[in-house]
Amino acid sequence: MPETETDDREPARPTDHEPWRLEVVVTGRVQGVGFRYFALQAGHDLGLSGWVANEADGSVHALAEGRREILERFLARLDAGPPAAIVDRVRSTWGPPTGGLGPFAIRSGAHRGD
Repeated sequence: MPETETDDREPARPTDHEPWRLEVVVTGRVQGVGFRYFALQAGHDLGLSGWVANEADGSVHALAEGRREILERFLARLDAGPPAAIVDRVRSTWGPPTGGLGPFAIRSGAHRGD
């Protein structure tokens, strides 16, 4: 089972129905296995704004905004990953939304093999 870390310094919010910002870094065998496309589909399915990209260190980095309950579902999907991935660790940080992310998309990253 992958190790999951959450930054507990979450800002107070009146309800979970207000927008949140979620930043996620996933490590393990997550490049070259279609992870970005898996995250893209999850982002689209859940109606999130944001992006996903490969990093030079072999991790996958995602930034998304939406309702807390929807972002938690997104996080659960990233924790599971696509069939060929091996997720070792998921680090997540929650915060207030800043807007301007646009429809969920793939950003170019260090690895172009997916």
